Amino acid sequence: MYTLITVLIFIISILLVLIVLVQNSKGGGLASNFQASSQVMGVRKTADFLEKATWSLAGALLVLSIMGSAFLPRGEAGVNRSMIQERVQTIPDPSQIPAFPTPGTEAQPETENPGNE
Repeated sequence: MYTLITVLIFIISILLVLIVLVQNSKGGGLASNFQASSQVMGVRKTADFLEKATWSLAGALLVLSIMGSAFLPRGEAGVNRSMIQERVQTIPDPSQIPAFPTPGTEAQPETENPGNE
């Protein structure tokens, strides 16, 4: 269900962007292309349609966003830890002094003892 809501949110978002880009606050945009007197849908009706479409899509986006948060898949506490929490737990302490190898503590090859054969 969450995946379906997410896909619908993406589709509505793209449509909302396209509708808003078509509009122009000065009466231009898509409405300016319909200035012929013999058309069925006038300039004002086009602007009304675009405004209603904008409000409808914005309302649908709001409702789907709330529904998406309600259907958000939640794991049990402690079972599904995020990657960030795991990295925070495994980070070494920055206040520790690093242990650099010293020349006297290097591993030396074992020599055979000829007297114990």
